[in-house]
Amino acid sequence: MEISTFFNTVVCNLRGATHSPVFSMDGDFVIGANKYYTMLSFAINNSTELLPGIKLGYQIHDSCAAVPVAMQAAFQLSNGQDNVFYKDKNCSQSGRMVAVVGDSGSTQSIAISLIIGSFDIPQVSHFSTCACLSDKKQFPNFFRTIPSDAFQAVALAKLVKHFGWTWIGAICSDSDYGNNGMASFLKAAQEEGICVEFSESFLRSNPITKVIVAFAGMGEMDVLLEELATKPSPSRQWIGSEAWITDTNLQRFTFCEGAIGFAIPKSNIPVVASPVLTEFWEKTFKCTLKKDTNTENIMIIYVHVPNDFILSSQLRITTMVYKAVYAIAHAIHNVVCVDKNATAQCDKHLMLESKQVLTALKKVNFTQNGYSVSFDTNGDPVAAYELVNWHKGESGNIESVTVGYYDASRPKNKELYINKNLTWMDGRQEVMSVCSDRCPPGTYKVLQKGKPICCYDCIKCPEGEISNTTDSSDCFPCPIEFWPNAERDSCHPKPVEFLSINETLAIILAFFSVGGACLAILTAAVFFHHRTTPIVRANNSELSFLLLFSLTLCFLCSLTFIGAPTEWSCKLRHSAFGITFVLCISCVLGKTIVVLMAFKATLPGSNVMKWFGPLQQRLTVVLFTFVQVLICTVWLVLRPPFPMKNFSTYKERIILECALGSAIGFWAVLGYIGLLAVFCFVLAVLARKLPDNFNEAKLITFSMLIFCAVWLTFIPSYVSSPGKFTVAVEIFAILASSFGLIMCIFAPKCFIILCQPKKNTKKYLMSKK
Repeated sequence: MEISTFFNTVVCNLRGATHSPVFSMDGDFVIGANKYYTMLSFAINNSTELLPGIKLGYQIHDSCAAVPVAMQAAFQLSNGQDNVFYKDKNCSQSGRMVAVVGDSGSTQSIAISLIIGSFDIPQVSHFSTCACLSDKKQFPNFFRTIPSDAFQAVALAKLVKHFGWTWIGAICSDSDYGNNGMASFLKAAQEEGICVEFSESFLRSNPITKVIVAFAGMGEMDVLLEELATKPSPSRQWIGSEAWITDTNLQRFTFCEGAIGFAIPKSNIPVVASPVLTEFWEKTFKCTLKKDTNTENIMIIYVHVPNDFILSSQLRITTMVYKAVYAIAHAIHNVVCVDKNATAQCDKHLMLESKQVLTALKKVNFTQNGYSVSFDTNGDPVAAYELVNWHKGESGNIESVTVGYYDASRPKNKELYINKNLTWMDGRQEVMSVCSDRCPPGTYKVLQKGKPICCYDCIKCPEGEISNTTDSSDCFPCPIEFWPNAERDSCHPKPVEFLSINETLAIILAFFSVGGACLAILTAAVFFHHRTTPIVRANNSELSFLLLFSLTLCFLCSLTFIGAPTEWSCKLRHSAFGITFVLCISCVLGKTIVVLMAFKATLPGSNVMKWFGPLQQRLTVVLFTFVQVLICTVWLVLRPPFPMKNFSTYKERIILECALGSAIGFWAVLGYIGLLAVFCFVLAVLARKLPDNFNEAKLITFSMLIFCAVWLTFIPSYVSSPGKFTVAVEIFAILASSFGLIMCIFAPKCFIILCQPKKNTKKYLMSKK
């Protein structure tokens, strides 16, 4: 453009030749548009409600899907057609174009917007879906009636996820539409947990995925599918974008049967008679329409007759043009018209600036012919698509069938709705496309090194942990009282273990316990029956009966260790064990002291037995036993034993046992018993060389030797034995030491009493070898 001044007036001269539009019509306000606009302007100009008295003109240019041509048309629309025109100050905003409808291609729309945006001329596209056009910093004047690819990308990702496909391929055309659409899809796929094996403009040589998402235009898909038709490859499940999924020309490729994708919703648009429609009719059928020809039924033929003026996809794209034109008309109406008394009054002489239309477009919100039209802050409408599926018809040809819908305005995760059965590739019932099979419950996913997140190995859960869902990313431990089953997909209560009376081991121990008690009672009966015989009287019968009584209690106290521990059984078993054993050892110690004192008394001038008579013997037993009673009482009062569940010994089961409460108390009881046993053993060793016939010390020595050996062995066994075997070891030690005492001390005497009565005489006992 050249600028010169003449008498203080700016003269603007266009450089180069202008090009006439393909179609044009004068009007009060002129809109730049494409070929789908023509019949719609007549409907608006004949309306009594929308822009009454206002005539909308148009200039229609064909961009030929080329950026240079689109840019030339944009400059043409921005400047008007006069070669020379005058302005008061400058040549900016020299044209009268108030808005532009178009273009179809995203790349062309980007070029147009960058040019006319400088003049604040609003642009409303019906088919440019590139998400980049939502950037209001770069394209503040851009609007569209077709949803952005950002919405379609999310819809496609949700569609793929709906069918459980996690391993797919993706291709796109090398254009703004394809590249930006693919970028949006890859982002949405990643958020949905979908892995893309490849994302290329062309397929790789040997992809293993069965599902391919194609974000490409009709031309690129035609070239690609033509190439695949000449070089057959394994069947693929195609997922298409709105740019090609409804193109009937591509449906000749029968190997794409089962393709699914989102399309612009189809619709019917009321058409009024117009010169353009008349031209179309006469050109198609090679006839001349009379002026009184009724055009009401022409619409039916219009849908089905292919022609350069229309698409053969059931007016899907035309609907978007319809919305775009009416959106601009409503924006102009809101600027130039005022509603008074339910009647719109419009000022067609108003100097309408394109910036006013741009501002009004942002607030447009209306419903026309059942369609709602509005724009968000990015200039995008609410995303709504039809889900179409390529079915093979009865004639054997591929047909597009609507099988569902996608509506972004619906609640989350309910946007996709499928209401018909789908046809898959090769007529399959379903298509699976995953990198790795799903991990069943009881396993968790471990990603394969260097591969996408959809490629993983299924590893069995570690011991003590489960996963109860498919494709779990981690396992979690069972509660402390539960343990996994063999499949490690659920937790079950751990078995509770204790020395039950129903177990064979417990029955055997109980048998020996009761048998030992019966043996002690039987021995006492034998001694009582022969209480007047020398052998019974010579061995302090009173202490012998008390010893047999304490041994009976020792045998029976082992029964308290069998069965489920309770608060009272835990207190009873340890205190009864400690007291009865001290009573037993005290009796043995008393008998040992009596033997020593008896032989000391035979020495001339000795009066020892005077100081260790029956009373002193009883007091000795009571005193030693009282100390143990005192220890047990302090233990039970301060920190008594209590039942507890042991979870640490075994992971897979619970040990029900008696906790010591105070380990010091327990070992004090055992230590006191050991101290008395050692003291008794030392005294018995000292008395071992006394005359045999009167000597009971050797028997006590052997019994104490066995007793000490048993309990010394008990300590490491008790500490190392797990679970219920700890109790069994303690019972065994009680029974072994008790049997050792009764067998070593009383068995030889019972043998003499019952089997060798001749030795049970005073004469024999007084004789010396």
